[in-house]
Amino acid sequence: MSRTIASLSPVAAAAKDPSLLGGLAFGRGHDHAPHLMPVLAPQRIPGTPLAVCLSAGGEPVVAGEHGRVRWREAGPLLFGEVRIDEASFGDDLPSRLMDATTSAYQDIFATLDARGFDTLARAWNYLPDINRETHGLERYRQFNAGRQVAFAASGRPLVGNVPAACALGTREGPLSIAFLAARGDFLPLENPRQVSAYHYPRDYGERSPTFSRAGILRLPGRELLFVSGTAAIVGHRSLHPDDVVAQTQETLANLRSVVAEAVQASPSMPASLEALDFTIYLRRAGDLETVCSVITESLGGLPRCVVVEADVCRSDLLVEIEATGESALESV
Repeated sequence: MSRTIASLSPVAAAAKDPSLLGGLAFGRGHDHAPHLMPVLAPQRIPGTPLAVCLSAGGEPVVAGEHGRVRWREAGPLLFGEVRIDEASFGDDLPSRLMDATTSAYQDIFATLDARGFDTLARAWNYLPDINRETHGLERYRQFNAGRQVAFAASGRPLVGNVPAACALGTREGPLSIAFLAARGDFLPLENPRQVSAYHYPRDYGERSPTFSRAGILRLPGRELLFVSGTAAIVGHRSLHPDDVVAQTQETLANLRSVVAEAVQASPSMPASLEALDFTIYLRRAGDLETVCSVITESLGGLPRCVVVEADVCRSDLLVEIEATGESALESV
């Protein structure tokens, strides 16, 4: 059995895989895959639908629920998901999304405490209408506020040792959060080309996003690299408005920079983007061919990837890419 833990796999195969810890299935029609969290954002590369999958790595899998969290645990890893209908938090309340997000993350932290997991390594966040303004505040900023409140209330750090993450917008569906926790060392990484998200100026909201640019999770015999959702941001500013070619090129430069930081921290890490699996988010489905062409030209080919139509967290950004890599550690 392969010891690969993080991978892209066909949804149909993942649904039948007894060693599956969990993962994400984008688009509709994946009800036959109960261990994959559905994300109502369509895939845009024709062919077999792929899922972002996390394997149990040969460990026995146990499953359960804690509050609103559904979880699956195997050895040093725990994958969970929580999906919340914002309407359950009242009608037309200015704080409804913030309260829903806070509640979701409080349930996540309670699950980690109950199962004895101290490390939240990765989070995937999806919410409808992420760029829409309600009650005078963009919904992404409402989400950030709710997330930070939950981190603070749980006594977890708001800077430095925070998980890798992404936050994307769907056109419909509930607030959906998947996460990977571990019993193991997690090394957060930042990108020297960018201001750390948790140090953004108040121009981007009263409460900053609580995530690291990337992180290395060390497990027995293996290391996993999780690169957070990455876009054309240098410093703290978005660049190249309405230019998807330049934004894609800038995004790749940011990915190279953070991967170089990962290699410096752990020489076993993959040193090139070509060795990573990508999840590519496009605001405009019509940009698919252009973005894939830019990546192919830059990397000498298109890496293994799933391409999803979703709104990026800033309304002026057209493309976002997250990446995952893995390496085996030599026995001492």
